[in-house]
Formats: sequence, structure tokens, C-alpha cells
Amino acid sequence: MDRVFKFYAFKLTFVLAIIFVLQLLITGFTDLFVLNMSVLSGEVWRLFSAMLLHGGIGHLMYNGFALVLFGSILERLIGGRRFLIVFFVTGLLANIVTLPFYSSSLGASGAIFGVIGALIIVRPGLPVWAFGLPMPIFIAGTLWAAGDIIGAVAFFSGNPLDNTGNIAHLSGMAFGFVFGFFYRARKQKKRKDKVYIHEPSMRRWEDVHLG
Repeated sequence: MDRVFKFYAFKLTFVLAIIFVLQLLITGFTDLFVLNMSVLSGEVWRLFSAMLLHGGIGHLMYNGFALVLFGSILERLIGGRRFLIVFFVTGLLANIVTLPFYSSSLGASGAIFGVIGALIIVRPGLPVWAFGLPMPIFIAGTLWAAGDIIGAVAFFSGNPLDNTGNIAHLSGMAFGFVFGFFYRARKQKKRKDKVYIHEPSMRRWEDVHLG
């Protein structure tokens, strides 16, 4: 695990902001990198690049806040390199899952929900502020997932509630769970491998047998 906190979540958010400025300034920039069926024609970079784009300042601010908050916590718990793996791999897999369902999509939401999913498994009792109330992150995650399930059902019924990528959220969180179980199992194994010696007991043993 990385021993030094490297603020990767903050740096990623800064990168997202810079890319959003490029979207505003360069005509056709978003169209070149957004996720759509052009992936099947060989433009596979869209699976990665789309997670770095945003559809508006509100979209960017919401995702940036969530990334800085939850990403920094996960980075602190599992290390910077592992945090980056969770972010990019879950975002990539979420884009692969969602490709058949939307004509086009963009945003870091799938990757951020991957981070949240991993965090739910690694530290389920972590207190967060959600829906105007403090609650453990696993409860907040359950409520967020429930909202996305409702949105996905509406989407498949032909009456989408809005343009939220509910499928990306759910798939990102699911892949985040997988990473969370993996990192939690590794952490527990390391704890079991450690040998703990109770110093007072050892001294009493020395006094009795070596005194």
C-alpha cells in the first residue's frame, strides 16, 4: 500500500475540470471522445475517454465533489495506486456494460459509483451525510442504488425519468463491490498473518522461567 497520501482524488478532479474547459472551448471535442456505438467501429478509446467528460457545470461539480470526498477516503484506506485502479477499471467496465443501452453517454459517474461500492465493502459503517441525515455509507449506498433501480426500471419501460445514467451507476457500484471484497479480504489476511506478543505476559513468563 502507498505510504504517502498523494491526493489522487483531488488531482483527478482537477483533470476533469481542465477537460471540461476544453469541451467548452474546442468545437467537436466532446463528440470525438463521448461514448457511442463508434466503439464498435474501432474507436475503442471512447470507453475510457467518456468517463473524463461532463455534460455541464452542475454535472462536473456534483461528480467532482463526490470524487474528492469518497475518493480521498478510499485512497486513504487502500492506497493511491489501488484507488486509481478501482476508479479507472470500474469506470471502464461500467461503460462497457452501458454501451448497448444508450445512444451516447459521458461522465465519471460509473467510476465514482465504483469507488463508493468499494468503500461500502471496505468500511461499511463509515458515517456520511446523505439525504440531509448522517448515516452509515452502506445505508446511503442502498438508498442511492434503490433510486437508480427505479430509474433503470423506468428506462426499460420506455418512460425514462431523466437522462441520468442509472445503468452506469449500478454497474459501477457492482464492480466496486468486487474490488471492495478483494481488498478487504487481503487486509484481513494480513492481520491474521501478523504475530502479536503481549509484553506483560512475556515478562511474567521470563520472571517465572528465567528469573
